[in-house]
Amino acid sequence: MRTAIVFNHPNEGSYCNAILNAVTTGLQKANHEIDLMHLDNDGFNPVMSKADLKAFVNHKPIDPQVTDYNNRLEKADHLIFIFPIWWDLMPAMTKGFIDRVLSPGVVYDHHPRGFGLVPLLKKLKSITIITTMNKPKIMYSLLIGNLIRKAMLRSVFKTMGYKNLNWISFTSVKSVSQEKRAEWLSNLENRFSKFN
Repeated sequence: MRTAIVFNHPNEGSYCNAILNAVTTGLQKANHEIDLMHLDNDGFNPVMSKADLKAFVNHKPIDPQVTDYNNRLEKADHLIFIFPIWWDLMPAMTKGFIDRVLSPGVVYDHHPRGFGLVPLLKKLKSITIITTMNKPKIMYSLLIGNLIRKAMLRSVFKTMGYKNLNWISFTSVKSVSQEKRAEWLSNLENRFSKFN
């Protein structure tokens, strides 16, 4: 199996990095080939330029990095996003990845009958989103409305026709104990060691 990971956090000492390590270790135990797209280290530009938009409409990306990411997505059996939730949504690089890389003609296309979208990543079996935030779960759920679920799972991937969508949300990260954070990492490693 080949698992593509889209990672976005600029701080190497972040809990997101610890999550990345736990997930990677688990996947390695399950004999997965891991393809890490580290948006920060790759210097990914999240801005959709005029030229990018024209290329997007014509289904022919012009940015070599976008083309490279597209090619790597086409080979993936699983796709995992790991990022922090800032101001209730994903960071700019993750949003830019959605805007610029999840493009028509590669990731999805318009239905031939003119209504809805159809998925094009035929190998892709699942999409998992792993997030961290400092808000309590109930506050994000009731007051904010679980925006990541709405924006990424429903609005993006479900609309494109993808199934087997999962969201693993770690909340109140700064206020929980170190033991709890360690337990979460252990559980993640165990979960992805059984990934197939």
